[in-house]
Amino acid sequence: MWIRIDPLAPEPLYRQIAAAVKAATARGRLQHGERLPSVRELARELAINPNTVSKAYAELEAAGVVVRRQGAGCFVKSDDRGRSLEHRRAELTTRAERLVTEAFHLGLGPEQVRSAIEHALGRLGRPADEQAGRGTAPKQGRDQDMDQDTEHRRAS
Repeated sequence: MWIRIDPLAPEPLYRQIAAAVKAATARGRLQHGERLPSVRELARELAINPNTVSKAYAELEAAGVVVRRQGAGCFVKSDDRGRSLEHRRAELTTRAERLVTEAFHLGLGPEQVRSAIEHALGRLGRPADEQAGRGTAPKQGRDQDMDQDTEHRRAS
């Protein structure tokens, strides 16, 4: 199963499910238009209450990640390029500000935040420059070390 949850994590289970679906979509594991497991199927596989899965799906629907079709199930929605670039950038800026605030409270500085973002983009397998149609600059130092560490984990 591609969705993994940790009942001991501080993050609620429904948010873990939503994050897993978002990550699977970003990584290309889930394609646009693909049907998600039914609420009952996923609840049974994860051994959790169906209401938890339903709440996760509702959050994903509200975020525009999935669409529910009456009697047919829940499907990954096509990407959000229908909204204006300006609107998408504003949303990204809001989310980035939240991330930076959280990083500050964790005692992390700007370079550590940049490194973490680059690392996360590398885990997606689709660097930001590549997605935007630009070439990527060679990585040096810590970024290169993090990429090698990621590759080592993927290989094992």
